[in-house]
Amino acid sequence: MTSGTKDLDALAIAAQQLAHAPYSKFHVGAAIEMSNGQRFSGANIENASYGLAICAERTAIFAAVLAGAKQLAQVSVCSDSSPPASPCGACRQVLLEFSPDPTAVTVVSINPKGERRSWTLAQLIPDGFTGKELP
Repeated sequence: MTSGTKDLDALAIAAQQLAHAPYSKFHVGAAIEMSNGQRFSGANIENASYGLAICAERTAIFAAVLAGAKQLAQVSVCSDSSPPASPCGACRQVLLEFSPDPTAVTVVSINPKGERRSWTLAQLIPDGFTGKELP
């Protein structure tokens, strides 16, 4: 693990503390690094109307896009799950949208106990829908 990865993990851990999860009690923080080196974090934000909730990974991606960064390099996600939870399907799809090469994007899931799992985005969403299929 590089110091850059440790820094990204620390951002995800800090973001987890900001999660608003009064219904599920499942607090998630995410941090992403874009290909230009910019970093963004996000937390899950729930709503009493569950369908209006948003995941930490998407919060981070949307912040990056608003800042003009659109090429994802790596992701760190923190939850209390043991083993650490992987991103949901919706988040995988959104991450894919901003990944020029899903085989080169590493997604790491961690928890406060120090457990970690990692995949490439291509492993998490093989043969994903990229938009190239659209007319």
